[in-house]
Amino acid sequence: MSTQAPPAPVIPDHVPPEMVMHYPCTVADKTTENPFDRIIPELAARPIAFYAPGAVPTGDSAWVFRRAEDLRRIFRDSENFTARGWSSFSGLIGDSWYQVPVEYDPPEHGPLRALLNPWLSPQRMNALGDRVRDHAKFYIDQFKDRGSCEFMSEFAFKFPIAVFLELMGLPQDDVEQLLKWEQGLLHEADVTQIANATRCVRDYLVEKLAERTREPREDFLSLIAHAKIDGKPITQDEKIGIAFNFYTGGLDTVSTNIGLHFRHLAENPEHQKFLRENPDQIPLATEELLRAYAAVTTYRICTKEIEIAGARVMPGDRVAMNTTLACRDASKYDQPHEVRLDRGPQHETFAFGPHRCVGMHLARRELHCALEEFLKAIPQFSIAPGAEIVSTLGPIIQPETLPLVWDK
Repeated sequence: MSTQAPPAPVIPDHVPPEMVMHYPCTVADKTTENPFDRIIPELAARPIAFYAPGAVPTGDSAWVFRRAEDLRRIFRDSENFTARGWSSFSGLIGDSWYQVPVEYDPPEHGPLRALLNPWLSPQRMNALGDRVRDHAKFYIDQFKDRGSCEFMSEFAFKFPIAVFLELMGLPQDDVEQLLKWEQGLLHEADVTQIANATRCVRDYLVEKLAERTREPREDFLSLIAHAKIDGKPITQDEKIGIAFNFYTGGLDTVSTNIGLHFRHLAENPEHQKFLRENPDQIPLATEELLRAYAAVTTYRICTKEIEIAGARVMPGDRVAMNTTLACRDASKYDQPHEVRLDRGPQHETFAFGPHRCVGMHLARRELHCALEEFLKAIPQFSIAPGAEIVSTLGPIIQPETLPLVWDK
């Protein structure tokens, strides 16, 4: 299997040399420092627009606009930018499906989004509260009396997958396999391995969808398998796209947020103490933690020449939709690098406009339950002395490990 690095990106002629800047958040970048202590604040102090070689996981370059107002403008602008094919997953294996709804533009996007909204509504997610909480308790029970845990592998990765499996109606025994594919999809620099993981997930989901077509159950896979829009069954590509989007969105991004939020609490005992004493403030505090530790970059492709923030963006140019920088924008947030648990911001972590994350209500439910149950079961915790924590930097900022300790 080849691990050869992709060729050096070619800088288009319309990009001024002074706008080309090193971008430390590519899929190959990792760090042993907390990325939010120095790397992200330094990026947030850059010019409002710059061109980043290798910013896309496939090795392509992309424009980076660090202001919230510019990202919001692009998220809304389906006339000059397309979401179609930005993730490149299906293209890597020669397929024709796209993730639903994140890789669809109007007018197709609207009916597909309307199909999914009731499945993931706040009311439906709140009704799942006890089951989500039970999964959190189960994993916490495995280590709560030990005095330590490797938080990422023992909780942050497994808990969201357990919830995903429950919603989709899949066996809990598949946790380890799904974790392995998830890492290959979203944290692997070798395009060959990304393609292999994509093919494995595609084949797995196609098989399960076929089973639900024959024998429907009370689960999300059955809803997908038998979904209709205006009385007409959705296509096989749309079914795969919905299931694949649930897989990528429901696993890795929630795991990432949980890991980053708990790292913050481990490193800021006063905030941990506050939430222990005021558990009713966990929902409000979660919004600030989501803002301060926004971690996901998606992409758009320009379809018409347009100027944004002094940058001339041409058809075919990629744009890195870096929510991390948008949420650290000093022109929108006062002292953006300071975490204020009572800030209550309207943030860009879940994107913006018609492509605002369809699973955000489930993500919030999982984050709330994780914080509530962990703080109830585990005494004051901190990072293990001398631990070295490696974090991936793109397109998702995520600690690979998070060793926590507490008094038994």
